[in-house]
Amino acid sequence: MKKFFFLLFLICSNVFAQDIDIDQLNWLPNSNSLWVNQQDNIVVYDVNKFKQGTTILTTTQLKNSGFSTEIEQIVWNNDKTKVLLYTNSKKVWRANTKGDYWFFDLKTGKGRQLGTSLEKSSLMFAKFSSDNENVAYVSKHNIYVENLNSAKITPLTTDGTDKIINGTFDWVYEEELAARDGFRWNPDGKSISFWRVDASETKFHLMINNTDALYPFTIPVEYPKAGEKPSSVKIGVVDIASLKTNWLNIPGAPDNNYLVRMEWIDSQNVMVVQLNRPQNTASIYKCNAKSGEANLIYQEKSETWIDVFDISTGEYDVFPCQFVDNGKAFLWSSDADGWMHIYKISMDGKKKELITTENFDAYFKAFNEKTKSIYFIASPTDATQRYLYQTNLDSKKTSRVTPKEFEGTNEYHFSTNGEFATHTNSNINRDYNKRLIALSGHKKILPETPDAFSVPKRNFSLEKFKVTTVDGVEIDGIMAKPLNFDPSKKYPVFFYVYGEPVASVANDEAYFYPLITPLVPQGYIGIAMDNRGSPVLKGTKWRKSIYKNIGIINTHDQAMAAKEVLKWNFIDPERVAIHGWSGGGALTLNLMFQFPEIYKTGIAVAAVTDQHFYDNIYTERYMGIPSENEANYTKASPVTYAKNLKGNLLYIHGTGDDNVHYKNAEVLINELVKYDRMFDLMIYPNRTHSISEGEGTRKHLFDTFINYIKEKSPPGAK
Repeated sequence: MKKFFFLLFLICSNVFAQDIDIDQLNWLPNSNSLWVNQQDNIVVYDVNKFKQGTTILTTTQLKNSGFSTEIEQIVWNNDKTKVLLYTNSKKVWRANTKGDYWFFDLKTGKGRQLGTSLEKSSLMFAKFSSDNENVAYVSKHNIYVENLNSAKITPLTTDGTDKIINGTFDWVYEEELAARDGFRWNPDGKSISFWRVDASETKFHLMINNTDALYPFTIPVEYPKAGEKPSSVKIGVVDIASLKTNWLNIPGAPDNNYLVRMEWIDSQNVMVVQLNRPQNTASIYKCNAKSGEANLIYQEKSETWIDVFDISTGEYDVFPCQFVDNGKAFLWSSDADGWMHIYKISMDGKKKELITTENFDAYFKAFNEKTKSIYFIASPTDATQRYLYQTNLDSKKTSRVTPKEFEGTNEYHFSTNGEFATHTNSNINRDYNKRLIALSGHKKILPETPDAFSVPKRNFSLEKFKVTTVDGVEIDGIMAKPLNFDPSKKYPVFFYVYGEPVASVANDEAYFYPLITPLVPQGYIGIAMDNRGSPVLKGTKWRKSIYKNIGIINTHDQAMAAKEVLKWNFIDPERVAIHGWSGGGALTLNLMFQFPEIYKTGIAVAAVTDQHFYDNIYTERYMGIPSENEANYTKASPVTYAKNLKGNLLYIHGTGDDNVHYKNAEVLINELVKYDRMFDLMIYPNRTHSISEGEGTRKHLFDTFINYIKEKSPPGAK
């Protein structure tokens, strides 16, 4: 098959790489090639000879097969002779993960639509079997297999409903465990392993739509809140020929544990990563696909929580165990010794070996099997930055890969074999710089022009700073200033906050928060700081000090850091504004209510106003189960302190928010009304957590935001 693929490339038309956007490049599986959509012609480039690309599927071929819509993604078979084109997608929770798939044979250039007897735009996560005979996909919570020769569609599960979910996940698994794609082909193409979520005992949160019909109607979302039991989840293996399903006998109640990740080890065995409900015990099982027997390979416990994957990356379905030594061992990341380190664990679990030995965090990114190089991200000296490092599986010699000239934050997206990557460098003092590189020597392949570290064209400046609070905590910050800044005058300050364990705000990137940057040139100082508990690379103690204290430690740290900022001669302590969204909205409210002597004006968007109202996976991970930490749940919630409001508060929420429900707004409003506290309110009907849907929404939100700050905390130096 490899010979055929090579010949296919030779007979296809040639295309030259000119002005290719690095962001548009997509890696082919298990290769050094990338594909790009160039005006609906699918062009493949070999990294080693990038000047000339090969068109493998043309607009004419697409049109002749009846395909006439936008190509949103491509799924390849293993030997790159067949593809699936994804199109007509629709949103499921946060992403467009259901749509239509078209199959194309690259040898003939002919194609057809898959799943034509099923509901339009309902197919999810389609992928080829290893023998290229079948494609499997999910539709309306059932898994189907379609034969590519006969076009016969066979259901592998038949019990899928709104509450019984096969092959994908419910809202909370997707949101908090970064799990979307819920099935895996066996390496021999004869069976499929899949998750089955039984959410029948999970209560609906009903959102109401008042605007899209004559009478209001409700939109149900299965949403287990803090203190509620998880949905019952199990993993099955269905045989394609017999349609028989074997269930894996993984220890622990299926409604009191989380089956976080699953991957085939070989044709007979599946590896499953399980978290207990408090998420402080991770167990890795080797499961026999036929007998269902589950053998514990490795188990890790923590006094706080265990990070099975790095949720701050925004990546989904990433398997946390990298198989090495021809499948005899795997790499596993753990911060149990005080730093995030990479370990090698034998497949029988009897041997555990520390691979990264330095006293700094090492976040695994890629593995090159040929050279046994392990690539990881680290920030040994400056937590606002990110650099690529490598170590060797055998020698354990560690070195920095990112060259010195790329100071700042560096992001890499790797080829599956760990030999190449796209690289983005950002720095607060210059524009983004993007390139395609060979990891060996960090050699640039594209673009052919010299690296340009140009000063960004913006009407404000950025700089980093540190403050040490009264508690001796050193806080990193980023500050935005107007270009005509005069240190002899006093400026209003605008704090942007988030403060929870899934995102940092004070990083070395070439931008500042976009809702605040338009205000800076008009005479504001913008400030973003990372408190304890934010996911910066300062070690386990820093990140996990917030355990059972969300809304408490982050509120305290931000206020104490703000007090240090207010000591600067150019800050006007009477014009202090603050803003945050979601968890940052909760932090904004807590700071406004608990420290009214500091914060005079605040805008909170889509805030969690009571920790009990948010989902169980996120909240219990960081706060514990409510019944075991009730005092801190109350202490962490802004509603507890709403009666203390003295300044100017604008609260904003969308009624269609399936993440932080509009309920949070109404409970807060009731409390503010109860104590006769005056505030401003902007509600967006049927908008989700992003408040982005509907004509004019973003502009209205932007104008509301800007006008409120300018009115309540006037701009300009004094």
